[in-house]
Parts: sequence; structure tokens; C-alpha cells
Amino acid sequence: MAVLNFKRKAPVITASDGSLTSFLYGFSIEVMPRTAAKIEDFRKILPEGTRVYVAHIEGTPIEEMVETAKRLNGEGFPVMPHFPARIIKDAATLEEWIKRYADVGVSQALLLAGGLDKPHGDFEDSMQLLGTGLFDKHGFKNLHVAGHPEGNKDIDPNGGDDAVMDALRWKNDFQNRTDAKMALATQFVFESAPVIEWANRLQAEGISLPIHIGIAGPAKLQTMIKFAMACGVGPSVRVLTRRAKDVTKLVTPFEPTQVLSELARHKAANPDFGIESVHFFPLGGINKTAEYTAQHGNPASLAAHA
Repeated sequence: MAVLNFKRKAPVITASDGSLTSFLYGFSIEVMPRTAAKIEDFRKILPEGTRVYVAHIEGTPIEEMVETAKRLNGEGFPVMPHFPARIIKDAATLEEWIKRYADVGVSQALLLAGGLDKPHGDFEDSMQLLGTGLFDKHGFKNLHVAGHPEGNKDIDPNGGDDAVMDALRWKNDFQNRTDAKMALATQFVFESAPVIEWANRLQAEGISLPIHIGIAGPAKLQTMIKFAMACGVGPSVRVLTRRAKDVTKLVTPFEPTQVLSELARHKAANPDFGIESVHFFPLGGINKTAEYTAQHGNPASLAAHA
């Protein structure tokens, strides 16, 4: 898709402007069991009610996932574990996982294909997981699926976004057949223009799934570039490569203030804009991202959307 080329930077919105504070209301954050284990008490660093996604990386035992979910739920945080289709053997395994999570108070899930080239079992993508009806059967109230503002070469290997858009239309139709609230949780991005263009396109095509935009939390530039390349971030990665040319900036953390500010300003001017929430990937550590959200938002009231 075409990407706008900004020659002049828009002024950065500060917390005192109000737009960024409002935009960060209801943010969510992602953790893994091994990183969550390093946090003594999430209540000390995150606002009450913050939704916490628990990423399920290949090789992580389901027992560790469920134990992390149980702990977070016990500390008062709505938990949304990942269900990567390609690491789930079959429907029986899927139902077992759902039951395990339900037993510790979880009623939300992020369904995605997962990063594997070949599935380990019967499932290839999130649509097949949804099609089992098992999440509705066990009363899951929120079902999020993946969104790709800059396309996805895994789904559309030859470029373009025909397959991605077909999948979004299917998921949009599915929301009318489920009792759960659905939304799109996206890959992290570094520029606002592709996101605005993508969100407007979805709206024009009648795709009404709310967008939870992925944003990388503060991290060293080298760390940010490494994760961006590994995760297949699209053209917006050029924001990082341009910065990397300035050696004076290599030792300072990269913060997402510019992209967040531009999206916040656009949302303030266009209330019907499809972004509902911000989802943070804490690439530089959970504590750094938590500090950033407290600095730019209102730590007393950033509870996750129900």
C-alpha cells in the first residue's frame, strides 16, 4: 500500500495537551511467563484493571501459561492469553487449554496463526480456531484476532494484502455469530500514516472490528531494530533505520511518542477513527513501558476496557 512521505514532522503532543492522555486510556500490555516471573507485583507498576496479554511462544508448557494467567488474575488484571493455531495439535487439545484457563478465571483470548512455517497439528489459522465454537461454548467474553496495518508476507507471500483482507472480512462476519466482543490486535508499528490509511480503508469496506494498535514500548534502538526485523514489521521500520544513521542516538532509548502523538491527534479530530485502544509490546522491559505510560498518561485512571 502507498505510504505518505512526511517532509515536515508534526509537533509532538505532550501529556498536558490531553489528547495523548485520552488516547492511552485503557492501554494493554504483553508479557511472557519468563518475563512476568521477574515482576514482584504487577499492582506496583500497572494501573488497576490493565488488560495483560500472555504471549505463548513455541515450547512454553501450557502449565506455565496457565500459572502466569492465574497469578495475574489473582492480582486483579484481566488476562488475555495467546492461542497460536499452529502449535495446537487438535480440537481436543484446544478445548483442554480453554478449560484450563477458564478454571483460573480467564474468559478472554487472542487468537492468531503463530510464527511457525508449518502447523504442528490440525490448525493453520485463527479462523479455524474460531470455527470450532469452543470459545463460545466455554463462555469466553472477549476474542481478539490479529491485524496487519502494513500487510503480512506470511499470509500474502507475493506482496499485496488480498488474503489478509479476505481474512478480515471473514472475521468481521464472524463477530455477528459470536456472543464474545471482538477486536483486532495489531503488530507494532512506527509510523502513523500507514495506520490511518489502513483503518480508514477498513471502515470504508465495512469492517467494523475495533483496532487495538500495537506499539513498541521504550527500548534501545538496537533492540528495537532486532525485534522489528524478527517480527516482520513493514515499511514503518524506516523510522528506526533513519535514526540509526545518527550515532549520537544509538545509546538513547527509542520512545514511541511521535507515532502515539500523531495517532492521538487524529483520533481527537476524528472521534469515529477505528482505533479503540493502544497495546504495548514492552521490548525494552515491562518496567520501562509502565514508567512511560505513567509519564504520558494518567496512572490513576488507565483501566482496561471491559
